[in-house]
Amino acid sequence: MAFSVCDAMKTLRKILIANRGEIALRVMRTCRAMGIATVAVYSDADRHAPFVRMADEAVPIGPPPSTASYLSIENILAAARRTSAEAIHPGYGFLSENAGFAQACADSGIIFIGPTAEAIRRMGSKVEAKKIMTAVGVPVIPGFSAEGLSDGEIERRARDMGYPVLIKASAGGGGKGMRIVREPTKLSAALAAARREAKSAFGDDTLLVERYFESPRHIEIQILGDAQGHVIHCFERECSIQRRYQKIIEEAPSPAVDEARRSRMGATAVAAGQAIGYQSAGTVEFVVDQSGQFYFLEVNTRLQVEHPVTEQITGLDLVRLQILIAQGEPLPLRQEDLTIRGHAIEGRIYAEDSRAEFLPSTGTIVRWEEARLPGIRYESGVETGSEITIHYDPLLAKVIAYAPTRMEAAQQLAGALAEMSVHGVRTNLPLLIEVLRHKEFLAGRLDTHFIDKHLSLGGPPTPDQEEADRVHAIAAALWLQERRRALAPVLRGIPSGWRNNPSQMQEVVFTGGGAKIQVMYCVHTRNDIEVALDGRTSRTAILAWDDRHVALVLDGTRRTYKLVSHRQTHYVHSPLGTSEFVEALRFPPPAPAQVQGGCHAPMPGKILSVRVAPGEHVRKGTGLVVLEAMKMEHEVLAPHAGKVREVPAQVGQQVEAGAVLVVIEEEAGETPA
Repeated sequence: MAFSVCDAMKTLRKILIANRGEIALRVMRTCRAMGIATVAVYSDADRHAPFVRMADEAVPIGPPPSTASYLSIENILAAARRTSAEAIHPGYGFLSENAGFAQACADSGIIFIGPTAEAIRRMGSKVEAKKIMTAVGVPVIPGFSAEGLSDGEIERRARDMGYPVLIKASAGGGGKGMRIVREPTKLSAALAAARREAKSAFGDDTLLVERYFESPRHIEIQILGDAQGHVIHCFERECSIQRRYQKIIEEAPSPAVDEARRSRMGATAVAAGQAIGYQSAGTVEFVVDQSGQFYFLEVNTRLQVEHPVTEQITGLDLVRLQILIAQGEPLPLRQEDLTIRGHAIEGRIYAEDSRAEFLPSTGTIVRWEEARLPGIRYESGVETGSEITIHYDPLLAKVIAYAPTRMEAAQQLAGALAEMSVHGVRTNLPLLIEVLRHKEFLAGRLDTHFIDKHLSLGGPPTPDQEEADRVHAIAAALWLQERRRALAPVLRGIPSGWRNNPSQMQEVVFTGGGAKIQVMYCVHTRNDIEVALDGRTSRTAILAWDDRHVALVLDGTRRTYKLVSHRQTHYVHSPLGTSEFVEALRFPPPAPAQVQGGCHAPMPGKILSVRVAPGEHVRKGTGLVVLEAMKMEHEVLAPHAGKVREVPAQVGQQVEAGAVLVVIEEEAGETPA
């Protein structure tokens, strides 16, 4: 018989967390504080992950692909039955907003820590959600459902509504299946891409077409509802700093919301929750135009990634409240009990290259070192040695700063991120720091296009970055020199830098940022070292050295540099930032043969679509192949016009970075039509 939290109150003793990474650890911490035992489920790829070790019990649920593990309802319910777990917390992502999963839990006599299956189903369809909100007077964005419409009909209705328009998946969020279309000629291709991405991410390719606001803010309201019908809000979060329509910096409260607007938005969010009988923690999301008018976007029927900023300014534990509500208990607080105290800002650390169109980055984390500072909270799912694969979202951790004022919180968070050492995969740490220190961010002038408007991504390095790389290359060269001496006992009694020809400079060659870096140095004594790089000669001294650090006085400034090596790659971190260098081998192996005209995979991933065939003529920039990695799509474009000679890529194939996908024979003369 199905069990509902409305039937009776129940004190939970064991909870299974149907998720992974930092959110699994976050839920476990609250469970432990409440005296509740925890069960982790894990794929083969996560066998050694921190969340598996922290759980009281852990059950394997399948191979790395999420469809065979974290999205397998049957496997997760079997793990709950095997361990006698009374309830399941879904975290966010995966099955957290899957009405079928919530219903399957109820049918199995297992409490789903979240809203009812009916509430998830109704809000899971953006089309139905808009109808419900319109009926209770919640303002909604003008638009229409594309379900059952031909592309021609969609184009006609889009013209009537006016461009630009936003296409998005009806069944999900997170930027997947979302495209901005500014002119009719681009609509058909955007619809095809959005349908494909929505189908892949949510199993449903139904689309919505809505009016697109050029400079909107993204502001959301945290709500809580219980089984007795009480709904309250916990104020707003500003989520306007985004890339690829996904949030990377969130804060509470919003710098754009005064008390009057907060009251209106909060009351609207509560009305939305009451309209669907909402239970548990959820979020009502709004888009706010330049005039300050807000429109309903969606209800996220789960805990949000950014929930810690709300916890920091209210003193609440939202996971604890979710559990109490799931036990059938009424909310232990009223709206008037809540006040805002201070300011909190969260930065999401992603494994991606911000200067290469946010391409996902995979590999082994060779160093993960957090800066333990006052007012800083870490929600991390990784550690030194963690493997970052193509199978899951690239979110590694969240760092939250809490301070009396917004300016202090931004400064503290930027400082904490700057002190972190994260090596082995590329991350967006430099981007987060740049945003947090930008004058427009500090002034609170935000919209969802902030990064495109104010930051130059993918351009040449700034003078500060070039200087950091120069200094870090010298630090790496001298650290390596000391390390090699320490590893070679025969050299320990010989003065540093001894050579047959003492006037000859020693040399280390690196590549970094696509450039060759040649460091020349001559160690007269450890307190007198001559270094030369890019035509500049300096004197430096080694003050201290160990296998993780080197302290130098260089150009009159003393700094301590943190270093770690992984094979031929060396990572350097200091107050100037982080640099990554690959040391050139003295006797490099033969380079692999290059395929003339080959278009290569920019990252490991799965091929979703092949758009060309041998014999076709293509223009420069034509879409050739669509790759998926870490839940994101990347389109490989033709680097030049020509004729397609070969297409080694096949749909469904897993490829490594650098694999040849398409071979194009470049043609001289006029660009093909």
